[in-house]
Amino acid sequence: MLRHLSHPVTPLAQNATLIWCDVTGTGAWVDPGADAADLAQIARDHGVRLEKILLTHGHLDHVGASAELARDAGLPVIGPHRDDAFWLDQLPDQARVFGVSEIAPLTPDQWLEDGDRIALGEVTLQVLHCPGHTPGHVVFHDPESRLALVGDVLFHGAIGRSDFPRGNGRELLESITGKLWPLGDDTRFVPGHGPESTFGEERRCNPFVGDAALALGGPAGRGRFY
Repeated sequence: MLRHLSHPVTPLAQNATLIWCDVTGTGAWVDPGADAADLAQIARDHGVRLEKILLTHGHLDHVGASAELARDAGLPVIGPHRDDAFWLDQLPDQARVFGVSEIAPLTPDQWLEDGDRIALGEVTLQVLHCPGHTPGHVVFHDPESRLALVGDVLFHGAIGRSDFPRGNGRELLESITGKLWPLGDDTRFVPGHGPESTFGEERRCNPFVGDAALALGGPAGRGRFY
């Protein structure tokens, strides 16, 4: 069974999320956006043996500590989809915009494709390519635990922005309704920011992409969150 905990980092309170197999103790940080030393200590405090770093997309608040954590702990960086390479190449520019220390461009050890599988101890994560917020955004899903890590595609009561370079509101909507909703209303998700929710709750209440909003031709695909 997959276990998880989130630790907000950066001024945007991005949910860096530690996931691990409760049988083997093998784990990974998903979207380690900052504070590499703190994240490594959290893993040690929970008895988690880090094996890899997983990235949902290439924005600085999700990847900022990846290179340092990978170097210090000897971990491979996996993801996102190759279509986010331009975001990772622009990390120095992103750092200047955010007013943080210089961050070098990042090339993952492995790019991900829709349908890939990632082993973590006795857990196997499914990879879903979910563009719209960024073109190379991916989601990680564990069917057994009914848990998804969705990055900035979907939030509790909101959806991801689609007005960044190469964002696309139509694709964002298709990713949510075509890739996430079929995972089941009882699937809990960890967003990139804010509290957890379930897909069923968002279908009932989300003013951007809930069933009622879509039936009325609501403002799906025009999220203004992160």
